[in-house]
Amino acid sequence: MPTKYTALRAEHERLGASFTDFGGWQMPLKYRSELAEHHAVRRSAGLFDLSHMGEVWVTGPDAAAFLDHALVGKISAMAQGKAKYSLICAEDGGVIDDLITYRRPDAFLVVPNAGNAETVVAALAERAKDFAVTVDDASARTSLIAVQGPKAEEILLRLIPADQQQLLTELKYYAAVEVTLAGRNLLVARTGYTGEDGFEIFVGNDDAAEVWQAIEAVAEDGELTPCGLAARDSLRLEAGMPLYGNELSRDGDPYAAGLGGVVALSKDFVGRDALAQRKEAGSARKLVGLAGAGRRAPRSHYPVLKDGVVVGEITSGQPSPTLGVPVALAYVDVEHTEPGTALHVDLRGTPEPFEVTTLPFYQRQK
Repeated sequence: MPTKYTALRAEHERLGASFTDFGGWQMPLKYRSELAEHHAVRRSAGLFDLSHMGEVWVTGPDAAAFLDHALVGKISAMAQGKAKYSLICAEDGGVIDDLITYRRPDAFLVVPNAGNAETVVAALAERAKDFAVTVDDASARTSLIAVQGPKAEEILLRLIPADQQQLLTELKYYAAVEVTLAGRNLLVARTGYTGEDGFEIFVGNDDAAEVWQAIEAVAEDGELTPCGLAARDSLRLEAGMPLYGNELSRDGDPYAAGLGGVVALSKDFVGRDALAQRKEAGSARKLVGLAGAGRRAPRSHYPVLKDGVVVGEITSGQPSPTLGVPVALAYVDVEHTEPGTALHVDLRGTPEPFEVTTLPFYQRQK
């Protein structure tokens, strides 16, 4: 499969990015220091290229009913302008992907993860056969730019006409609005993957570089920092947000991952019967947060121990730049998941103490 680049490749090269493969895409891993990028988002604002994500438009008279059938959430209950986090599952209840759906005036926009976009599009197309809908994969022609951090709103307001600024300032979390930004009519969502306030901007590939440059240009010195995937991962881990391929997979289920609240068993959808059975049976393991007292951080697949016996497995882990301690997400046997439970993680032969903690590890001051 040929390597894919976003429409912002030249911008990243200009800024000196180090690249890495992610879901078949060459994406910026970092520009200079992932630690500095992480702190910039917590303290000011970060600028991200998320154009590897998918964008799928669903239109037609049956669009809402179709998405109710295709996804685990009740999409038809969404108000216009709102967004909803949901899952698309297989018949056996396994998670194909987690995604966000936006309700627009005459359509729905479904945003799957980069590595799963083609799989999600294929699943939606298959499930659409009995519905009067059109599934349009716009991923290849759409870019996605995020501005995240406490100064994100202040920065973007400088690019929006005065008579539209209230649309942005009054925009609620998990909602989207069309505004004129940098001279273009763009869809701007108050969503993100960092635990901070921030926005995600959908823009056609042809305009992506100019919008990116416009955002850079209105920021004051030190106010906005370009950020790569390394900082995005440490930010989302502090915020306790799952990553597909780590916390979520085809072999897992929403209940073990703590996402049972997004599953609407009151309606019929693909995988509903299997998920009802899984809920009834209960999960042997549950996703928890772990915080350590030392300096060493666990990595994915490291064993979690209780009295020397393996009771779980790390899915994500690294030092928390904000909190100054190692943190991790792990699936642990349910009898050891109460907050405050003392556990150990086998760090390459050395058991290090960790404690089950309430998620998220970090929560911004609102």
